[in-house]
Amino acid sequence: MLDALREKVCAANRQLARSGLAVLTWGNTSGIDRERGLVVIKPSGIPYEQLEPGHMVVVDLDGKVTGGELRPSTDTATHLVLYRAFEQIGGVTHTHSRCATMFAQARCEIPCLGTTHADHFYGPVPVTRPLAEAETADYEANTGRIIVERCANVDPLAMPAVLVAGHGPFTWGRDAAESVRNAVALEAVAEMALGTRQLDPRAPELEAYILEKHHRRKHGPAAYYGQA
Repeated sequence: MLDALREKVCAANRQLARSGLAVLTWGNTSGIDRERGLVVIKPSGIPYEQLEPGHMVVVDLDGKVTGGELRPSTDTATHLVLYRAFEQIGGVTHTHSRCATMFAQARCEIPCLGTTHADHFYGPVPVTRPLAEAETADYEANTGRIIVERCANVDPLAMPAVLVAGHGPFTWGRDAAESVRNAVALEAVAEMALGTRQLDPRAPELEAYILEKHHRRKHGPAAYYGQA
């Protein structure tokens, strides 16, 4: 099972690069084996085009490396905090994608201005508070903690994304591949929001009842989008 997870996480990282969301080595994707309590994650600093399944690093939920010869991503501690907090998720992705990172750097949530956004994210994509200076001593773990703090009382599958103030986006999903798809969707709605507000800075947010309709037709027990 762990070999299969390595294959899937490697493929998800390659897809992240093919999507254009990860350049150089800016980004990472992980996946978790919940039964074993083990996380597979991209190694630190390895270019995407060089990645092979055997490069993927295995760590336990305390961060101890249990498999692989390379060092895990420097963002591993952030991923682990999210896995411990959000039991529904099976994959996490971090990028520095252009438009979503602009919102993170401006410390602004991504407003829900239309149905494209509503189809994927249930409301504005939230932004965390900045880390305090003292929190940088345990930078990566505290990055995870401010995400969890900001997303308290939020369904992580209805809002599978957050912007870390001054840093960039994190997304998650039921597995590594879905976390990458959510990163692609996040960048798309961020770009649309930027363009919309450039055309009209006063463009209103989508009406709540339309947000509800569009999100619920794709998600939840009454969903009727697709063939499932």
